[in-house]
Amino acid sequence: MARAGLAAERVVRAGAELADEIGFEHVTPSELARNLDIKTASLYSHVKNAHDLKTRIALLALEELADQASAAIAGRAGRDALRAFADAYRDYALRHPGRFTAARFRLDPDAAAASAAVRHSRMMRAILRGYDLTEVQETHAVRLLGSFFSGYVELEAAGGFSYSSPDSQESWTEILDALDSLLRDWPSPS
Repeated sequence: MARAGLAAERVVRAGAELADEIGFEHVTPSELARNLDIKTASLYSHVKNAHDLKTRIALLALEELADQASAAIAGRAGRDALRAFADAYRDYALRHPGRFTAARFRLDPDAAAASAAVRHSRMMRAILRGYDLTEVQETHAVRLLGSFFSGYVELEAAGGFSYSSPDSQESWTEILDALDSLLRDWPSPS
């Protein structure tokens, strides 16, 4: 029987908070149960197993990130939308490092198709429509931007830019300007 006052949503949110504290890769049902001061068996009244727990945390993170990015780009276009979108990702990653890792957790195809990952893709493609790219070029650009956002914030969070000048914010801004230029003048297919 499920513990009174403990619901699946609360378990998942507690798992997401724990991911931010100790790292998504360290979140396990037993660690979460300890954190919630319940028995691991009680946790299984709310999640099936470790994979289910991680999937639910990933889905929560994708939803939160999509909401934040959507709010950031509302009413913006072109370079302003690109910068707002990128800043939303970076801000989320720095505030919620475990959840940001969770947002990249490999989901099964059905879960991925029903998740907020679809919203992320649509938002990014909507931003890229302002750059006059072909559909194939948009796909390349989505992959480039996603790789940049993830890679940059992972290196930044790990302290990779802490020991040299200029500071990481200046580099972030400069790189976003360079990406905007690249997107405006994307090379023609060979």
